[in-house]
Amino acid sequence: MTSPNRTSLTYLGLFLVSAGTLLYEINLTRLFSVAQFYHFAFMIVSLALLGFGASGSALALAPRWGRRHPESTLLWLALGFALSSLGGYLLINLLPFDSFSIAWDRRQVVVLAIHYVVLAAPFFCSGAAVGLLLSARPGRASRTYFVNLLGSAGGCLLALVAPTALGGEGVVLFSSALGASAALLFAGAAGRRLGLGLARWAIPAVVLLCCLAGLFLRPDLLTLRLSPYKDLSYALNVPGARTVSTRWNAFSRVDLVESTAIRSLPGLSYRYSRPLPPQWGVTVDGGDLGGVMIDVEPGALDPSGFAGFLPSALAYRLRPSAEALLLEPRAGLDILVAKAMGARYITAVEPNPLVVKAAGSAYQLPGVETVLESGRSYTKRSQKEYDVVTLCLTSPYRPVRSGAYSLAEEYRYTVEAFDDYLAALAPAGVLQVTRWLQTPPSEETRLLALAVTALERRGGAPAEQIVFFRGYNTATVLVKPDGFSAAELDLARDWLAERSFDLVFAPDVRLEEVNRYSVLPEPAYYRAATSLLSSSDREDWLGAFPFDVTPPTDNRPFFGHYFKWRQAPQVWREAGHTWQPFGGAGYFVLLALLALATAAALAVILLPLAAGRLAGRVPGAPAGLRASTLAYFGLIGLGFLLGEIPLAQQFILFLGQPVYGLTAVLFGLLFFSGLGSWASERVPHRVALAALVALLLAYPLLLPRLLALFLGSALSLRLLVAVAALAPLGFLLGMPFPRGIGRLEQSAPDLIPWAWGVNGAASVVASVSAALLALSFGFSWVLIAGAACYAGALGVLLLRKM
Repeated sequence: MTSPNRTSLTYLGLFLVSAGTLLYEINLTRLFSVAQFYHFAFMIVSLALLGFGASGSALALAPRWGRRHPESTLLWLALGFALSSLGGYLLINLLPFDSFSIAWDRRQVVVLAIHYVVLAAPFFCSGAAVGLLLSARPGRASRTYFVNLLGSAGGCLLALVAPTALGGEGVVLFSSALGASAALLFAGAAGRRLGLGLARWAIPAVVLLCCLAGLFLRPDLLTLRLSPYKDLSYALNVPGARTVSTRWNAFSRVDLVESTAIRSLPGLSYRYSRPLPPQWGVTVDGGDLGGVMIDVEPGALDPSGFAGFLPSALAYRLRPSAEALLLEPRAGLDILVAKAMGARYITAVEPNPLVVKAAGSAYQLPGVETVLESGRSYTKRSQKEYDVVTLCLTSPYRPVRSGAYSLAEEYRYTVEAFDDYLAALAPAGVLQVTRWLQTPPSEETRLLALAVTALERRGGAPAEQIVFFRGYNTATVLVKPDGFSAAELDLARDWLAERSFDLVFAPDVRLEEVNRYSVLPEPAYYRAATSLLSSSDREDWLGAFPFDVTPPTDNRPFFGHYFKWRQAPQVWREAGHTWQPFGGAGYFVLLALLALATAAALAVILLPLAAGRLAGRVPGAPAGLRASTLAYFGLIGLGFLLGEIPLAQQFILFLGQPVYGLTAVLFGLLFFSGLGSWASERVPHRVALAALVALLLAYPLLLPRLLALFLGSALSLRLLVAVAALAPLGFLLGMPFPRGIGRLEQSAPDLIPWAWGVNGAASVVASVSAALLALSFGFSWVLIAGAACYAGALGVLLLRKM
């Protein structure tokens, strides 16, 4: 028997390990976004789940390990988490992975494999701690699962506040300190049984003190190393360049760089021949470099300067003395253009306060109102109307064929978003959007298709409401729902000719007036635009286009995903010959990861069975019960992640930032899953699964309507709505696992560690499958797939008792 005090220490230690694990996981997604690229972040989820699954496999291979006195083993597992979380970060920081050269540098495959192993180690330790308690005390499975989920939810909350105070590197130390603190609690729970005397206290105490010292001293060894391909790395390579400031908040790292080489004026006409003003650079997560004009004087801005030669200036010629809405102007370039072109009042909506602080004087100009909010939320709630609405260009040029940003959710560029932007226009107002010009046509054609679809949904006639023009590297779409007059079209033609911008489409465009300045072998952009606007069957036209330029929606918001299977032969031919992330095969990386995840999952599942056969024993015989256990715990592992991941992606729109969406969903689901686990014994098992299936099927229908209703509300209210919306689903998600463990306790307790491993292994596959399904079909179908998995688990119960 264990005393109540020791039991409390054990569960408090489990709470801290669980909190540290989720904090570490979320922080790793942020660190990878900064050091590498955003699309690496989802890899962390699969790494965590692989570690959890491998821990179950290890416990099944050593069924008696730590069972008699689990607190003694838990101490070493907590220490293992503390040391491997810090050590793993240091190793990947000193031995970075180069995704751009993996197609020809096979050493990068080894580096990637090393990253997988060392980053999975902390999750293996924390997963083994949970699995050990489940197998050692199966009668308390509901309580163990409750504490694990509650601690994980606490880690989600810490992820919102810790980066601002400690920075990304400091959060790694803090996560490790939580593991060391848990080890001290487990040492107290183990008592004298551990047999190490003062050492059982001294070892975790030393680790804890080292972590705390690191938080204060911040040795250079901890400084995050960025990929050499990030914008910040390029900027700092220039002689004399220096970092002026580096700041973290919950969802970003913002750097301000002083350099004489920075020139960031996207789309500037080559007709502009005067000296350019000096700029500093501001980067978000080490990328998306924008040029900051330092100490801008209002009197220095006029239409004859650089601002009058940028694509966004045309809208202000069409709407002089405009009241302008600028959505996410970042470094402030579009603010300067609006001021120079005579806008009488400017509303600059920028969600990142660190960017506003770094950009300096542009946001402080007279007549500029700064709103710290996401553009989607602001346009949803604002009742004001504007003469010019500008969706600002915030990202650098990225070749669409690299596929590197396929996974990035971009809710600013969806049909629903454009509908909100058009609704914010005053009579005769103009919406303008600039994107990068791609060869062959793709990104700019998707932008045009997006504007056309949004107008058609409002009953418009796009061929009369759009002007489309290009420079040598950007393309701009002007949308005027009231239609362009002949005088406005003449003014636009004159302005474009003076600055050598090429007209691509206008209501009265003629073939002879396109492709005149930045001359191409053929007018490919004109032909793509005219064929799109004149197509009688839009679906057939989109299907025949070489790239996927289907207008994104909030259900499938992947503006950067252009892959079609017909491109596959060319991608394979170019593999190893192109300087692109993953050799230009971004979509195939997901397929490769799915194959690796499936292989890893099979290894986790089959290894204990194979080892048991070699040793002359098979865990959990008979075979029918093993098959039922595999099916049940595998299906609920798949179902949990197929529900969690698309919800996290959808809540990015609702809460404005990826980390807010991920944290809110993880907190809501884990916290209420913990409550569901606690209450699971009071709810019939089959009823819980049936209700879970019904709720997952209802979410695709009900959730978008609920989120749209509150999208314009204050962030605090949206957070409350998010948690409330997730509460019933989370409560039900917490029941299937402990109820399944309870059944195994009665029939085959030796199978419990294996079941824990199966559950984690299936989740590894689900994390990659969810990304593939969302890219191909949208979030709704991922939730439906999750419901199908839980329906399958219910079928296992109905057809065969565990």
